Parts: sequence; structure tokens; C-alpha cells
Amino acid sequence: VQLVESGGGLAQPGGSLRLSCAASEFTFNNYAMGWARQGPRKGLEWVSGLYSDGSDPYYADSVKGRATISKDNAKNTVYLQMNSLKPEDTAVYYCKARRVRNGLEYWGQGTQVTVSP
Repeated sequence: VQLVESGGGLAQPGGSLRLSCAASEFTFNNYAMGWARQGPRKGLEWVSGLYSDGSDPYYADSVKGRATISKDNAKNTVYLQMNSLKPEDTAVYYCKARRVRNGLEYWGQGTQVTVSP
């Protein structure tokens, strides 16, 4: 099982980024997917999640209204669209997959997002 994030980088406040997480070597539809982040000197924060059937997306209050999670089953990829970026969105963003049947979890290596003028 492999999760590879991409799409991070430097953005200005008010800008947008779309993070991608490409999953390989497992049946995508059997996993709930989501994103967590860890900012400088902060703990891990669960940002957004999506059930295996794509229903009932979850968003942390800190990103609600600014983030959209989606997935493309054909590409085995989950996305996190972040708009109206703020400096406090600066963090390493991690993709997570949780197998529905037994709760087994996998994490990606992370992608850095820096929001700065």
C-alpha cells in the first residue's frame, strides 16, 4: 500500500491549492480517506475525511467553508481543494487511508503547504 501526496507549495494568503493523494496497491473503494495536518510547533489536526462510498464529508471547523474533499475512483486519488488560504494553514499535510473492514490505517509521507505573503 502506498499513498503519495502532491500539490503542496508556497501560496499567498487568499490563494488556493489543490492537494492530491494517489493511492496504489489496494482497492480504493474499501477505504475511507482523509487529510490531517501538522503545523509548526502544533499537534496533528484532522482536517477532512470521506467515507469509502464518498458520502458525508467531514471538515474541521478551521477549514470549513474553505476546503472541499473529493475522490476519483478511476484514478485512485483523493483531493483536498483549499481556498482562501491563511497563514495558519501552513503545515505538512498528510493523506490517510483507513480500511473499512478492519480499521487498518496507512499514511502518506506528507506535502508541505506554506502560506505567506
